[in-house]
Formats: sequence, structure tokens, C-alpha cells
Amino acid sequence: MKSNKKLKKYFFVDDSDIHGKGLFSKLRIKNGTYLGRYHGPKVKDNDMHVLWVEQDDGGWQGINGENMLRYLNHCNKPNAEFDGQDLYAIRDIKPGDEVTFDYGEEP
Repeated sequence: MKSNKKLKKYFFVDDSDIHGKGLFSKLRIKNGTYLGRYHGPKVKDNDMHVLWVEQDDGGWQGINGENMLRYLNHCNKPNAEFDGQDLYAIRDIKPGDEVTFDYGEEP
């Protein structure tokens, strides 16, 4: 998949202590760095790799992840967060760290 090509320079997927597979950093990443975009088709139903994005009108849109970012796991003290479909580091991430975000409340 085209959207994975750039992500593979920065991340790898491996077994996670949190849940199943996880996304891990290959490099040192500084706070505020753009990490990538969650790609996939829009859906209305929840599934394992669906990211729910709040829309301008207050509604929610599901995106069924098809790139490596679908392996992001939940953490109450995450090191990344989404702005729409775009993922950013919210603190420094070391090589080998699992990249996580807070799933928040269900829509």
C-alpha cells in the first residue's frame, strides 16, 4: 500500500504488551512531529481498526484503517494524538517505544 511506504521508514509492527500487535518507532521522534495520516475507507460500523473522527458538525465518521497506523494501541498516557486523521507526537518517542494514543470515549 502506497501510504505505508513512508511509514515503514519510521515504524515497524511487532507484538505488543498492550494488545495483539502494536506500532513501534524505529527512530527518535521529537514532540510535535507529524507522524502520518490514518488511511482507509469511510465506514458507519465499528470494527477492530476503525478510527472515529469528529466532524465539524459534531457528528462522527469512522475510517477503517488500511495502513500501518491501524496497529496503534490505546494508552491513558499516550505519546501521540490525532488531529482529524493526522497523527502527531505529543511527547518525545525513543526508538523501540510503542506509539500509542488515547482512544477517548466511544462516539
